[in-house]
Amino acid sequence: MDFFIASAYAQDAGAQAQGGLLSFLPLIVIFIVFYFLLIRPQMKRAKEHKALVAQLANGDEVVTNGGLLGKVTNVGDSFVTVELAENVKIKLQKHAVASVMPKGTIKSA
Repeated sequence: MDFFIASAYAQDAGAQAQGGLLSFLPLIVIFIVFYFLLIRPQMKRAKEHKALVAQLANGDEVVTNGGLLGKVTNVGDSFVTVELAENVKIKLQKHAVASVMPKGTIKSA
């Protein structure tokens, strides 16, 4: 038993510290790759969608997250009213608007 304890004291402590620092290097590299490939583009898309929702106005032709195409008839603080067809209106949350389409899209669809 003393044989194993004596060899444990003989180990160099400096080699362990350097190995511990190098073991974090792949983790740091992975985080940097995730940041540039996943986090930054997602933040950019969220910022663009927030600007799109803030600029909604009456008369805009929009597509909802559910795929419905309609014209905005009323814009509130957190809800918009979208007319899908004559006398068919729905009220939905602003963030449920996926995109704003060019004028005349409803007539050509």
